[in-house]
Amino acid sequence: MKGSAESLSGLRDEAAERVLEVENLRKRFVQRNGRSKEDLVVLDGVNFSMTEGEFVTVVGPSGCGKTTLLNLIAGMEPYDWGTVTLNGRRVSSPGTDAVMIFQEDALFPWLTVSENVSFGMRNKEMGSAEREKLASEYVDMVQLRRFANSYMHQLSGGMKQRVAIARALAINPRILLMDEPFGALDYRTREILQAQITSIHQKTRKTILFVTHDVREAVSLGDRVLLLSGRPSRIKREYIVDVPRPRSTEDPQVQGIIRRIVADLKGEVSSGSNPGETVANGED
Repeated sequence: MKGSAESLSGLRDEAAERVLEVENLRKRFVQRNGRSKEDLVVLDGVNFSMTEGEFVTVVGPSGCGKTTLLNLIAGMEPYDWGTVTLNGRRVSSPGTDAVMIFQEDALFPWLTVSENVSFGMRNKEMGSAEREKLASEYVDMVQLRRFANSYMHQLSGGMKQRVAIARALAINPRILLMDEPFGALDYRTREILQAQITSIHQKTRKTILFVTHDVREAVSLGDRVLLLSGRPSRIKREYIVDVPRPRSTEDPQVQGIIRRIVADLKGEVSSGSNPGETVANGED
């Protein structure tokens, strides 16, 4: 299996342009304990890259730094060592090349669905008519045309996340950074949105880096799954998901990948890197 993964990775790098490169990334936080200070190293020696149009998912033990990794790539936090290169430029501050989608939708309650989607395009050099036209196209893409003039309090949690996805796509970033965007939703709504983000990815070929605690979700969505180790975290293993979409978690090949990741994740948790962790594998 290892040889197969290396072969596929080589083909991927040769066939597509690299959008994101993360090299030797290190991040520490200074903690206060009474009068003393001590460093908490969250990430140490993280290395991976992504090519144009890839959908990569990230899993790892609770508290290992998955969200921190996305924050560093988005330029929302400084890193202590290494480099993050996005679209050929070193990341040092937030920009429009990378857009984050959180578990909480972070939408404007006083704006309608269409107005929320068009909000991100306000700084682009285009007229209001063009902006409204594009917003309408993205609202249609997430299947919310009937709710284009609705306000956020009138929408379900899943619908709000669709608005957040449409707003992010409207900005046209090089990469979407998704931090457990479906984590607060019920099982059926998650399934619907997983199918929808798969469809959107196939239509737009947008590069997506997606953090989740659910191994089943990671394997269902990703071209690759990256497993982070316990703190201080690094990429412990990469899994190639060479299974046609749409994928079923009942598919024997998909189940085999899920079992391998769950076994490695349980091994990482039991190693004691982060005491008190549990494995969320989607089999609860």
